[in-house]
Amino acid sequence: MSGAGELRSRFAFLSVETVTDDLGTRRGAPAVQFTVWGRLTALRGTEEVMASRLQSRQPCILRVRQSDQTRAVTADWQVRDDAGTLYAIRTVTDPDQRRAWFDILVESGVAA
Repeated sequence: MSGAGELRSRFAFLSVETVTDDLGTRRGAPAVQFTVWGRLTALRGTEEVMASRLQSRQPCILRVRQSDQTRAVTADWQVRDDAGTLYAIRTVTDPDQRRAWFDILVESGVAA
């Protein structure tokens, strides 16, 4: 990637908080924690990806800048794009180990 100019879409990062009260511990509803600019690239070509498409799932790579906010993201979180598509986060990686970008493997069409 040459620069931040390629980050042209907004993505909201949602986390699910655990709620503990008199009724016990349960998962709350996903809540938006922050929104950042990013670039989504659909994966294609491998047998695993093609099998996922047959099941109406689409794996993609979401590239975002690293920040204190994005460093807190884990595979328990979700991402929503401007069109309202919800993606489950599978993995978060630093592609060049320079702490500039995160490549986040996300997948639409699945429960988080």
